[in-house]
Amino acid sequence: MTAWHRTVQEIIDEVDAAIKKEDDEALALKALSERMGYSEYHMSRRFSEISGMQFRDYLRLRRLAFALKDLRDGRDGILNIAVKYGFSSQEAFTRAFKAAYGITPAEYRKSPVPVVLQTILRPFDCYLLEGDANGMEESKQDVKTYFVNIPAHKFLHIRNYESIGYWDFWQKEATVPGCDCGTICGLLDSIPGKLDDVGGGSEDASSGQLMAWINEPAGRICSWGIPLAEAYGVRLPADYAGPVPSQMQLMDVPEGEYVVFEHGPFDFETENRAVEEKMEEAMKAMDYAKYGYQLDTTQGRVFYFYHDAKRFWKYVRPVRKL
Repeated sequence: MTAWHRTVQEIIDEVDAAIKKEDDEALALKALSERMGYSEYHMSRRFSEISGMQFRDYLRLRRLAFALKDLRDGRDGILNIAVKYGFSSQEAFTRAFKAAYGITPAEYRKSPVPVVLQTILRPFDCYLLEGDANGMEESKQDVKTYFVNIPAHKFLHIRNYESIGYWDFWQKEATVPGCDCGTICGLLDSIPGKLDDVGGGSEDASSGQLMAWINEPAGRICSWGIPLAEAYGVRLPADYAGPVPSQMQLMDVPEGEYVVFEHGPFDFETENRAVEEKMEEAMKAMDYAKYGYQLDTTQGRVFYFYHDAKRFWKYVRPVRKL
């Protein structure tokens, strides 16, 4: 099954690349099946088993996700956007858009409310494939450590006071209506102005989204003795005044100093575990006092975690001067 998770991930990456290039021919199931060396029937069945939806439905929803961001951030007319993403007419686009998001393209452009986008699927994800053994190669890079000052901002997120780790977090959140991974990531993907969005968020569900731990009395006591609530969300400008989805909360994060542990790009399939071990070793060995700092365990301080194999792995911990 792991091999098929990889295959479906390749299909998903191909789909987004083809949508971006407006290459409708490459999006045909026949073309993708031939490229992967399988029959259309076999490819379609396996895609459905792993992704939970038919290939044609995924393709339609991804096109709508791209179209929504063009409506929100661009100036093209609605008809031009409809044609760009493969709809035969503005009316057909409007029907599909409203069926997916409960609002027409014109209404959304006028008032961009949070909606659940079909973000890019990540079927080959070691954190959601419990027990998958990857990361057996040694990482070829070391961990950089440096101090930064992060300006005041807001953090829009959901939080869990009992979970331990990413997989457990989403397992627990899945039991709460409207808080499953797909719904939350889809909502966050539709929020404009994310501070960590590198652009092209419609190609990458993780763009602008991150895990965090918040120092909270009600949180679970972590290995270094302080109570932390796990959270997942996006950082937003300090003056953000947009809507807040009902499942989430918006907190003010004051300006503060942080220490960053950063590892550069790595191969997700073969180096993930090795990089994780290096990061843990670097954080454990950190001598804060040597640099005139100490870890800041004040209530309300936030610890951020970025995991993007194509760019970096980062732990960002709050500190204060001695």
